[in-house]
Amino acid sequence: MPRMIDLVRKSEVPSNLMYAAARGALAVPPAEAIEILVHLATHNKVFGDEARITLAGWDEKASIAAASDPSTSREVLEYLISPNNLRPPLLPALIENSSVPADLLIPLARDGTREVIAVLLRSERIRSIPAVVEGLRANPNLTNEETKQLPALEEPVTPEPLGDDGVAENEELEKFLREHAAEIEAEGRKPFQPIGGVQEEIELAVQTEPEEAPVAEPAASATETDASVSESPAPATEPLIPHNATVVASVTKPKTIPASARGPKKPVAGEKRDSTLQKIARLDIKGRIQLAMKGTKEERSLLVRDGTKLVALAVLESPKISDGEVERIASQKNVLEAVLRQIPMKRRYAKQYTIIRNLVFNPRTPMDVSLGLVKNLLVTDLKNLSGNKEVSETIRKMALRMLKQKADAAGKK
Repeated sequence: MPRMIDLVRKSEVPSNLMYAAARGALAVPPAEAIEILVHLATHNKVFGDEARITLAGWDEKASIAAASDPSTSREVLEYLISPNNLRPPLLPALIENSSVPADLLIPLARDGTREVIAVLLRSERIRSIPAVVEGLRANPNLTNEETKQLPALEEPVTPEPLGDDGVAENEELEKFLREHAAEIEAEGRKPFQPIGGVQEEIELAVQTEPEEAPVAEPAASATETDASVSESPAPATEPLIPHNATVVASVTKPKTIPASARGPKKPVAGEKRDSTLQKIARLDIKGRIQLAMKGTKEERSLLVRDGTKLVALAVLESPKISDGEVERIASQKNVLEAVLRQIPMKRRYAKQYTIIRNLVFNPRTPMDVSLGLVKNLLVTDLKNLSGNKEVSETIRKMALRMLKQKADAAGKK
């Protein structure tokens, strides 16, 4: 006799039994019950919401048993460890389960909260997987002290060769430049003009950018030196700092070095963000597109706010961008509408519930996009959205309508 899960997969079960299965009320072993629930939650549009609610409150002991069992199906393990579904008590069992592959652990390491990081750092298994350790290094929630400890968790951690990744990045970049060549040409040398809250930082960073110190001459006086770089001509004395000098003066070398002997200027310590802003502000459109595709997480976070649409969209095309970054972008109000419109058009992101939810709750998301995504929200989020005064009244009414429809559908079962 076939197992119930096999019948459910083939849709050979009456609707009343399917509803009972979604509520976890079938008389089957716990391991099979959770497998049925995950299948319904993932693949069944009618009973999926009910199954997800049941899984969220499923018996903790039975859930831990499934999470720690190497024979548990990959579909169940993928569901349990997904950031959208993860229950903290299950995490230790999941990360120690040999059937949970590294590709499912890397997103947790890269984007996990402080609580997740604490569990990962205690795991012996995590210490043995270089790719997961590297994911932890990239997590912005990791403290400096924990970062220093990471090499001890996995030594040596050999960087993976950049050849294939570099080729992929270059291919994506060339493809993007080729497809948008006419638009890039039309934009010319349009400067970096970020949307909301960053322009003032750029102006300040450029104003305080250290300039090369002038070559001191024996007869030079303190008043003849640069206003922001003040040095004494006498080698035995401390450099004189005018009362109106900028903060950059504090990093000026006390010893005068001829311009010809100076190497490239280095970023001022503690001013990494200013340095990044200065770097971006100097680039033309093509240079910013290249940086958006191949740069760092910090550079992407700034470039996605670029008022030039092509540059902002190039961030979403970067092979390096993570799902966690896109989740944050989806909730930002200081990005172009074109960026928010583009996110759900990518299949990779259209499957991420958190991204979809963030887009709908973002008042900057174009209304037609939000209206098309509301139907994907869970009941709890629909209820919250219907009372959210930040979004338009049309979106609130749509959420209320969908909430009533789901309530009616549940009442008929």
